[in-house]
Amino acid sequence: MYIRCWGSRGSIPVSGKKYAKYGGDTTCLEIRTKSNDIIIVDAGTGIRRLGNQMMKEGFTKFHLVFTHAHWDHVLGMPFFKPIYLPQSQFRILRCPFPSYVGKMLSRVMGPPNFPVRFSDIRSEFIYEKTCTLSFSIGSVIVEPIQLSHPNTGSGYKFIEDGKIFVFLTDNELRMVHPGGLPYRNYLEFCKGADLLFHDAEYTPQEYEKVISWGHSSYTDTLELAIEAGVKNFGMFHLNQDRSDRQVDKMVRDARRILAEKGINMGCFAVGADMEFEV
Repeated sequence: MYIRCWGSRGSIPVSGKKYAKYGGDTTCLEIRTKSNDIIIVDAGTGIRRLGNQMMKEGFTKFHLVFTHAHWDHVLGMPFFKPIYLPQSQFRILRCPFPSYVGKMLSRVMGPPNFPVRFSDIRSEFIYEKTCTLSFSIGSVIVEPIQLSHPNTGSGYKFIEDGKIFVFLTDNELRMVHPGGLPYRNYLEFCKGADLLFHDAEYTPQEYEKVISWGHSSYTDTLELAIEAGVKNFGMFHLNQDRSDRQVDKMVRDARRILAEKGINMGCFAVGADMEFEV
């Protein structure tokens, strides 16, 4: 399973020298499977650059998975060039909103917010009827879990050849939002993962001022990774105001904690264009 991050920034895209290392695009992941399927997770602004790459490589069939409907996770969809090709096909999972996913995409491109209507697009959109406890996309098994986040959402576990990648962005570990789950459920979900990306928006000091906003501190997330025994942990949904230097400081502190505990676990912040093999 090949994973590439096209955007990991939270809430709103940013630009400038302070964000050159980790990038300023919002959430978008590309997963390539052994069965040669392309899975796209979220359509934040990072999906624009992914679309350019897909055009170069000639891919026209995609599986699209959403975590939730907040703007920073869907606003890049109108700029994903393959949607304007009549030969393109999109299989869209109805997680986490079975009756809303189609409306969600049309509203992103609805007037007066965008000049092209979603209904004018001639590529093929196929909406999967259900999002069960476990389903397959080619050679990958996908397991969803409800996120603890305002307006709800879904996190995912991707399994191929016994290897596990868990993606839990926009998840508040210390608070159970409506539709969310207690900490122990996320702990069980992450156990033994080869790679975990989890929301790490805040420092512990910042978090005390924004409890209930739907995000976690990097120290709470690190503790989850430690308890779950994951092999590699990536901090995700990087705060829009956090510079590269400040992100690096978070990573150094997390690695210090791991060293003091004598835990051998990969630890880093996830940035745009980072690639992973699981």
